[in-house]
Amino acid sequence: MKNSKISERVTELRNRKGFSQEVLAEESGLSLRTIQRIENGETTPRGDTLQRIAKGLSVTSEEIIDWKLEKNDSYLAMLNTSALSFLIFPLLGILIPLVMWISQKNKIHGIDRSSRKILNFQITWSLVLFLSIIGYIGGNFYRVNQSSLISPSLLINPLYLWGTIVLLYFINLVLVVINSVRLKSGKNVSYFLGIPFLK
Repeated sequence: MKNSKISERVTELRNRKGFSQEVLAEESGLSLRTIQRIENGETTPRGDTLQRIAKGLSVTSEEIIDWKLEKNDSYLAMLNTSALSFLIFPLLGILIPLVMWISQKNKIHGIDRSSRKILNFQITWSLVLFLSIIGYIGGNFYRVNQSSLISPSLLINPLYLWGTIVLLYFINLVLVVINSVRLKSGKNVSYFLGIPFLK
């Protein structure tokens, strides 16, 4: 975004809050001169400065940067739906949404927030799937090594593993479909499961 656009947005948000430049400087912990330079379009806030201004205005940095970006709920829904590629191979559910995010980063409003939530869920899901399989194999290996007899009765019932895998695939499928519908109708994604690897 050009300096003038960011400066307009900061000024607009500051005025909406009823802040003077001095108050924004105090709330953000920046100097008055820095606020003036940003609002005059002389400099573009990045990194820590952008975060401080956003915090001072009680908004997210995305709300400052993304306000003029294209709103494309269809693309966000398609990005989310691309996670269904986990049905072909689990890691594709991470790679394809990641490529789609990177290709449209800083072009579509809300893409960063949605992509992070989608990818955090898919990474978490893949880890749980992987750990379930490793746990099953490791459990059987341990049981066999603890016994002098090699007997099928020593092995953990494979139905436990298959039941876990079917449940994991079902949860992933349902959440991707629900969130694709949410995005298509202009709502935010809601993945209640997922470790925030990407913040």
